[in-house]
Amino acid sequence: MRGPRSLRSGKGLVVNNIVVEDAELPVVYLSSLLRHPVVDMKGKPLGKLADAIVRLRAGEYPQVSALVVQVSSGVVYVPIADVSAMSGERIELSTARLDVRPFERRAGEVLLRADVLGHRLIDVEHAALVRANDILLTRVQDQWVVTGLDVRGRAWWGGAKSNGSHHSRDWRSFEALIGHEPSVLVRSTFGQLQRLKAAQIADLIETASVKEQDELLTQVHEDPELEADVFEELDEDRLTQLLRTRSAADVASVLDRMRADDAADAVTDLPQDRRQAVLDLLNEPQRVKVMSLLGYHDATAGGLMGVEFIRISENGTVDDAISLVRAATGHQPEALTSIFSVDDEDRLVGAISLVRALQVPPSSLLRDVAESDPVHAAPQDDIVDVTTRMADFNLLVLPVVDDRGRIIGVVTVDDALEAALPQDWRRREPQSHVSST
Repeated sequence: MRGPRSLRSGKGLVVNNIVVEDAELPVVYLSSLLRHPVVDMKGKPLGKLADAIVRLRAGEYPQVSALVVQVSSGVVYVPIADVSAMSGERIELSTARLDVRPFERRAGEVLLRADVLGHRLIDVEHAALVRANDILLTRVQDQWVVTGLDVRGRAWWGGAKSNGSHHSRDWRSFEALIGHEPSVLVRSTFGQLQRLKAAQIADLIETASVKEQDELLTQVHEDPELEADVFEELDEDRLTQLLRTRSAADVASVLDRMRADDAADAVTDLPQDRRQAVLDLLNEPQRVKVMSLLGYHDATAGGLMGVEFIRISENGTVDDAISLVRAATGHQPEALTSIFSVDDEDRLVGAISLVRALQVPPSSLLRDVAESDPVHAAPQDDIVDVTTRMADFNLLVLPVVDDRGRIIGVVTVDDALEAALPQDWRRREPQSHVSST
C-alpha cells in the first residue's frame, strides 16, 4: 500500500513534519481508543481494547494489522478486517464472533501500547531521546496507519499539556521502540541512525538507559566504520565502561578501525591485565601506531598527536604532494590541511597549507613554495604550550618533532580544542525537540 505518501501531497496532513489533523481523513489517538469499549455489529459490548498491532515497513507508515481485545476470558486477537469503525468513542466490529484463543505475539509484530506508548524513542531530527505520550492513527485508503507521535513533555501532574490537546509530529521523524528486543531485527533493517552523525549517536548512548544503550550499540555494530566513529566520540568514562564489557577480540576489532591516537587512549584506560591481550589482537600497522603513542602522557603534545599526516621530500612537486593528499582517504581530514616537507635526513624543513598548495603552479617544488622552519612542538610540551602556539600562529595543524628534528605526528586544532575545554563544557544539554504550541 502506498497510501501514506499521499498524506504529503494529497490532504497535506504532514506539514513541516507536524501532523495536521484533517477532517476529511478519520484520525484517532490510541489513548482515546484505550478508554472506550469494543462493540459488535449490533452495538453489544464485547470487551476493551488492550493493544493495537502494527508491522513496520521501510519508508512507510506502520499499518495496523490487528487489535488485541480484553474480554472476560483473557486477551484475544481481532484482525483489522473485522473492524468496521474506530473513533474516540468506541471500536465497532463487523462481526459478533471472536476467536477466543489466547493472543500470542508473532515474530515481527509490534504492539503500540506495550512497545511504543510511554516508551522513549530517538527524535532523529533533533538527535535526542523523547517519550511517546500518544500515538496518532489515520485511516487512509481503507487502512489504518500510524502517522504521528505526540512527544511533548507531560504536565507536572502527569497529564497532557494544554487540556489534553495534541501536537503530533511525523512518525518518520523518530526511531521507535528503543529497548524492545523482539522487534530489533526488523527495526535494524529500517533504522534511521545513519541519518545521525557519530557524535550525536555518542551523545544518545551517554544519556540512554542500559537497555536503550544495548540496542543502540547493537544497531551501530552493524556498520563497523560507524561503530568506530561513535566510540571515538564517546566520553572517556563511558568508552572505558563499554570496552570493559566486551571480549578482547571485540575490543581489538573496534580499535582497529579507530584513529590510532584514540585507540591508544582507549588501551590506556583498559585494566592493566587486559591491555596486552588487546594489543596482541590488533592488526600489525595499527599495533605499531598504538604502541608508538602509548609512551606519551595524554596531556602532552605526544599524547594529543595523531600519527597520520602527509610528509614528502622538499624536492618533490606540489602536484606530488596533492596526489598524496588525494590518496589519503583513510586519514583524519583535519590532518590533511597542511603538507610537510623534509630534507634528505627526514628532518622537518617546511610546511604548506593545502589551500596555498592549490593556489601555486602544480610543478612548483616544495622547497621553493613551502614555509621554511615551520612552527612545531616537542612530544613533552604540555597542553597549554600546544594550544597557545596554535592560537598565536593561527595553525590548524601543529607538527610534533623528535629530538632529531623528524616529524613524528601532528596535533590538529580540534584535538587541541577538545583537550583545552573544561570538562563541564564538553557536553551541552540537548535542545528542546519541539515548541509547545
